[in-house]
Amino acid sequence: MKLQPDRIEGVNVISGLLADAVSVNGVTHRSSIAIPWLGDIVPWGEAGFEALTVADFDRLADLQPELVIFGSGARLRFLAPGLMRTLMARRIGIETMDTAAACRTYNVLAGESRRVIAALLLG
Repeated sequence: MKLQPDRIEGVNVISGLLADAVSVNGVTHRSSIAIPWLGDIVPWGEAGFEALTVADFDRLADLQPELVIFGSGARLRFLAPGLMRTLMARRIGIETMDTAAACRTYNVLAGESRRVIAALLLG
């Protein structure tokens, strides 16, 4: 599914999503990633939902977003509250949704110049 035709200058934009891949700024990624509003796309959560740790979310908090959009994969799965401890302590919002919804939401927020990160699990 194509999500957005153009890249907003300087902002990371998700341009497409398939069951096993996401395109960011025209580059296809076939593993789970974190997409900050600005800067480099990084591998994230590659071991899958059950293997997520507090350290995975600490890495996101260190980027100082105002909001993290967590894409839990093809279906909606909620995180254990303990995983979000650092985000909550730093008053960083976190929203959980399936990965397709997370991609759409991220694009809207990034397009509004919000400090947002999409943490996306694929597959």
